[in-house]
Amino acid sequence: MISPFHFMHVTAFLITGTLVSAIPLTSAQNHEPSTIPETRELTIEGDIASTLVSGVDRFLLKKLKESVKARKQHWSRDFSSAEAYQRSIQVNRAKLADLLGLKDQRVAYTHPKYDLEINEKSAVYMKTGAFDAYKIKWPVVGDVVAEGLMLVPNLLTFRKTEIQVAPEFTAAYKERASHDSFYTAAHVIALPDADQTPEQLAGLAPGIAPESQFARRLAESGCRVIIPDLISRKMTRRQSDYGGWGSELSQREYLYRSAYEMGRHIAGYEVQTVLSLVDWIESHQGPERRRIGVMGYGEGGMIALYAGALDPRINTVGVSGYFGPRENIWEQPISRNIFGLLEQFGDAELATLIVPRSLVIEAAPGPVADLPGKGGAPAKLAGPDPGDVYTEVKRARQLLASYVDEIPIRLILGSGLPFGSEPALEVFLDNLRLGLKPGPNKPITPSIPDTTAFEDRQQRLIAAWDQHTQQTLMRSSYVRKEFMKSLNTSSISSFEETIEPYRDIYRDEIIGHFNDPLLPMNPRTRQTYEGENWTGYEVVLDVFEDVIAYGILCLPNDLKKGEKRPVVVCQHGLEGRPRDILQGDHQAYHDFASKLASRGFITFSPQNLYIFQDRFRTLQRKAYPLKKTLFSIIVPQHQQILNWLKTLPNVDAERMAFYGLSYGGKSAMRIPALVKDYCLSICSADFNDWVWKNASTVTPYSYVWSGEYEIFEFNLGSTFNYSEMAALIAPRPFMVERGHFDGVAPDERVAYEFAKVRHLYQAKLGMGDRCEIEWFPGPHTINGKGTFEFLHKHLNWPLPRN
Repeated sequence: MISPFHFMHVTAFLITGTLVSAIPLTSAQNHEPSTIPETRELTIEGDIASTLVSGVDRFLLKKLKESVKARKQHWSRDFSSAEAYQRSIQVNRAKLADLLGLKDQRVAYTHPKYDLEINEKSAVYMKTGAFDAYKIKWPVVGDVVAEGLMLVPNLLTFRKTEIQVAPEFTAAYKERASHDSFYTAAHVIALPDADQTPEQLAGLAPGIAPESQFARRLAESGCRVIIPDLISRKMTRRQSDYGGWGSELSQREYLYRSAYEMGRHIAGYEVQTVLSLVDWIESHQGPERRRIGVMGYGEGGMIALYAGALDPRINTVGVSGYFGPRENIWEQPISRNIFGLLEQFGDAELATLIVPRSLVIEAAPGPVADLPGKGGAPAKLAGPDPGDVYTEVKRARQLLASYVDEIPIRLILGSGLPFGSEPALEVFLDNLRLGLKPGPNKPITPSIPDTTAFEDRQQRLIAAWDQHTQQTLMRSSYVRKEFMKSLNTSSISSFEETIEPYRDIYRDEIIGHFNDPLLPMNPRTRQTYEGENWTGYEVVLDVFEDVIAYGILCLPNDLKKGEKRPVVVCQHGLEGRPRDILQGDHQAYHDFASKLASRGFITFSPQNLYIFQDRFRTLQRKAYPLKKTLFSIIVPQHQQILNWLKTLPNVDAERMAFYGLSYGGKSAMRIPALVKDYCLSICSADFNDWVWKNASTVTPYSYVWSGEYEIFEFNLGSTFNYSEMAALIAPRPFMVERGHFDGVAPDERVAYEFAKVRHLYQAKLGMGDRCEIEWFPGPHTINGKGTFEFLHKHLNWPLPRN
C-alpha cells in the first residue's frame, strides 16, 4: 500500500512513466500535418521539452556570466575620502545582511560560560606549554547557544610579545579571568572548515597537519583565540519522527532548507555566531583596545569573508581555501546558495566592503567533498584554483582603483601552499599588531579525542538552530499579517490599488523578474492530435534568446467564424508533459484538457520547466544567485502564450483561465498572481499551508524530508503564504480542488489556509461567490466536477446538455 505521505513522489514517477496513446496525424491517414493560419510550420524534431530545458540552461549560464559586469549598477562608491567611502557602501552592506538573513537580534551576555562535566574540577580543558584551552558556550540569538574552544595564552607566552601592561594588572595575574584583555596581544576568531573540529584546528586532536593548525599558532603568538564549532557536511538520513518520506542530507543542507524558507540562512546563523563574539569582545575591551581578527578556512573562510564584510569592528580578515569567482556557486553545496547574491556581490565586491581594513587571501587548496544526490542536492566541492583566486583579487583591486590610500588586500600564492601557511599568518598577525610572530611549526602532543563528545556537541548545535527556525515558523503568520497591513479592503477599488505594491514585491523580491523584453512571438505550429470533437496543434513561441514556450492547443471542431470562446490553460504536474493531460486517462489528470475542449472550451496545455529531475532542479540552482527562480522563466513564457492566444480569431481575450494540478497547482498560485491576463485560477492537488509544508521539521508532510531540493523559496515565510498569494489573484475568481486522501497535506491544514482566502473574498470584499473549494473523497487527482462547473459559470460558457 502506498503511504499518502509519499504520494507526491509516486505521482511524479507515474507521470513520467505514462504511455499516452496520442493520436498523431500519420502518413497512413494520408495527409500532411497542417498549421494554424498566420503561423510557420513547426519543424523541430525530437523531444521539444528537452530542447526547451536546454535552452533555458544556456540562458541562465549566460546571465551568470553577465552578472559580473551588471553588478556595478548597484554600487555608488565615493572615493573622495575614507569617511565618504564608508557611507557610500553602507547600503550594500545592509543588503548583504538581508540576503544572509540577519534578521534576529543577538543576545547580550556578560561572558561565555565554561563547559564543565559534572566530574571536572577545573575550567581548563587542556593545557599546553603556551596556552590554556577552555570549552565554552555563549548565546547567539533567541535560545541558541553556540559552543567551541577558547585558547588563552599563558603569562610566559604573553611576555614574549613584549607588550607592556601596567604593574597593578601584572600583580593580579593569578586572579585574572580568562576573559580579561590585558594579557592578550589581539583577539582572533578562528573558523575551521565545516568538516574540521575546533580541537583539530587547535592541535589538540589529530586530523590537521601542524603547519595548518593556525588557531594553535595564533594562540602561541600571544593572541586569545576562540574557535566556534561549525555545522558539518556529514550525510545523515533525515525523516520526521512521525514517519513519511525521508532523504539523506548533509547536516548543513538540513538546516539550510527550513531556514531559507523563513528568510534565514545557515551561513547567516554562523555569521551571527561570530558577531556575537565580537559584541562580547568589544564590550570588555581594556584601556588599550586590542584589535580583532577573523580567519577561516574552507567554509570557515566563507563565514570570515561575510563577517568581515558586514562588521567594521573586525580589523583584519583572513580567508583561505575559499576566495574566488562565485559564478559557479550552483555546482557547490546548496547550503552555500544565497538568493540574489550575484546581483550585487561576488567575492571581489565583498572584499571592497572590508576595505580600509586589511584582508589576507591565501590561495591554498580548499576542502574537497562529493555530496551524492540521495534526496539532497548533488554537489562537488573543490578548489579554488590559484589562477581564479588571482583573477578575483585583481578584479577587487580594479573596483578599488580610485581608492584614496593603499589597497589593504594581500594575496598569498605559492606552489604546494598549505592552508594557514607561515606567510599568511605573518601578514595576518602584522595587521593585528606589529611584531607578532606565528607559533612554531611543530605539533604539540594531543590527547586522544573523545569523538563522541564532538558529535554530541554537533547535535546540540543542530537542534538549537533547528528549534530557532521552528520558533520563527510559529510566529510567521503574525509577521505576514504585519507585512500585509497596508492592504485596504474597504472597497474593491481600494483593494485593487493597494495590492499592486505587494505584487511588485512578489515579482521582484520573491519570484524574480528578468528585465529582458519579450521577443517577437514567431509562432510555429503543426497539427499533431485528433480527438473525437477537437483538433490538437503543437505550438512553439520565442520568449527570450534561447528560451521558447511550447504546448498543445486544442480547438473544438465546431468553432464558427467570428465566434469568441473562452480559453482554459491546463497545466500538468511534476515530470509531466502536455500530452499527458489530453489522452490516456492518466490517473492524476483524467484527460481534463481534452474533456474541457469537448465541452467547447479552447484549451492550451503548456510544457512547464519542471521535468527531467536534476536537469530542471539545476536550473533553479542557477537562477537562485541571480535573484531568480524557475518562475522567472515560466511567468514570461505564460505571458507570451497569452499574448499569442489573444491574436487567434476565436479567442476571447477577456476569458482566459488557468487550471493546474500538483506542480501545476503551484503554478496556479504563482503565475496568475503575476499574469493579470488570466481572469481566474484553479489550484488542484496543491493548496495548503505552504510555508508550514516547506519549513516544518516536525510534520511528515514537509518538503524538508523530500528529494525536491529546488522547492524552497527564500523568505516566503515572512511574506507570502498561499492565502497572501491568493490575495494577488483576487478579486478574480479563485478555486481549490481538494481530495480528502491527497498526501500533499492533511485536510485541516488545507482548510486553515483556505479559510483566510475565503475571509478575504466573502467577509472583506463581499465577493464570496468568486471563491470556492471542492472537497471530494479521492487522492492526488483531477476530479473535474465542481471545477468544471466553476469554469462554465465564471467564463460564461453554457454547460453541456447531457
